[in-house]
Amino acid sequence: MEWTQLLNPRRLCRPDYADKPNRPAYLQDYDRILFSEPFRRLAQKTQVHPLYDHDHVHHRMIHSMETSSVGRSLGIQVGEALVADSRLEDGLQHVMAGTVQAACLVHDIGNPPFGHSGEASIGAWFEQQFAANNGTGTGIAAGIAPEHRAEFEAFEGNAQGFRIVSRLEMARREGGMRLSYATLGAFAKYPCTASAAADAQDSYVGLKKFGCFAGEEALFAEVASALGLPQERTPSGERWWRRHPLAFLVEAADDICYRILDLEDAATVGDLGSEVVSEILEEITGKPNRAPEPEMTLRERTGMQRAMAIGAAIDSAVEAFLEHYDAIMDGTFNDGLMEVSSKAATFARLKEISNARIFTAQRKTALEVVGRKVIFTILDEFHALFVALKACDWDAERLLKEHGYWTQLVRAVDLDLRGVTDDYTAAHALTDFVSGMTDRYAIRVRDMITGQVPS
Repeated sequence: MEWTQLLNPRRLCRPDYADKPNRPAYLQDYDRILFSEPFRRLAQKTQVHPLYDHDHVHHRMIHSMETSSVGRSLGIQVGEALVADSRLEDGLQHVMAGTVQAACLVHDIGNPPFGHSGEASIGAWFEQQFAANNGTGTGIAAGIAPEHRAEFEAFEGNAQGFRIVSRLEMARREGGMRLSYATLGAFAKYPCTASAAADAQDSYVGLKKFGCFAGEEALFAEVASALGLPQERTPSGERWWRRHPLAFLVEAADDICYRILDLEDAATVGDLGSEVVSEILEEITGKPNRAPEPEMTLRERTGMQRAMAIGAAIDSAVEAFLEHYDAIMDGTFNDGLMEVSSKAATFARLKEISNARIFTAQRKTALEVVGRKVIFTILDEFHALFVALKACDWDAERLLKEHGYWTQLVRAVDLDLRGVTDDYTAAHALTDFVSGMTDRYAIRVRDMITGQVPS
């Protein structure tokens, strides 16, 4: 892979679009993402601690913006080092930094309400639909081909994110937001479809999940071709691609932010003691324990340590990228940067603490149960709407003329029925609708369809 092609500023479905010196593609990408409605909704979506009233606990938007800041630092530091070694043309380090920053900003745009438990809830609901009638499925699930069922049973926010930016946004024009090939490549941690991930007999890191649905595979293939990403085939002939090198920096930025900042949030809400958090943060920075300055509160000291820990983690990720540079560039690097960095042991400990103390906190668990019930209730109700649409031969105008209740409901929630022509596209329209909800809006819709009176 070559940087001149990997940093391709041309746009999805607009390969003739020329980059502008006074407003380069990565800046336009950043702005298009920042001002989009799906990004705005991240301000009301769970990061780790659901539906918290505390003003200082992270939600998805803050996490995305902090990740983009860390990603920019990673990109410029790696870029400067490559320029110094004559492995990157001078000036492209700024393109690299801006591309990583934009990709980080958009990395969580496809996440549903209630965090990762929301993904699991959508998948569990579809599993039940596919398992009904001795596995033949019911409703719209019955008409979805077996090779496409994994897209719904293992609903994936990464693939939903690519669908949003490449198809659903900007009035659903061809290419959606029409982000640059470089930003889309850096965004794609899992450059494959669900069927390819399931069929591939390979332990490659980019196959752990899937990053695009079958309906958007042709769009992703355009991105991969424009960037020169190496293409592979599964035993049955499914396509998948090696990761864009900058995807490793986006992943590292995400790892750094959610591991360190989720730790700080846990102290804020009382799931972890501040002393425990302080000790771990000092382990990351390598600084010896020291008494706090007299005028500093424990919270202020934790904030200072958090900033220093992020800086130390960035340095370690940059070192890891440069150390494994050749393998990254030929597509054979098969790990995460933080897992091979000098901070690997501490980050492994952070993961253990998160699994044991943060992700299992009583309040978080209780609210995830509530979130699952909310999502199941909404999916049940709106699935019935799509079954009715199917009975109308997928004619939305006919549905709205013949069914007064569905007409009211579609208008009440502004449900988009464009492009629904069969069971597969209906299932995606249903998941587009539910996954696009914020936590609070999902609860409001649940209350509306169950007849609860607003307080």
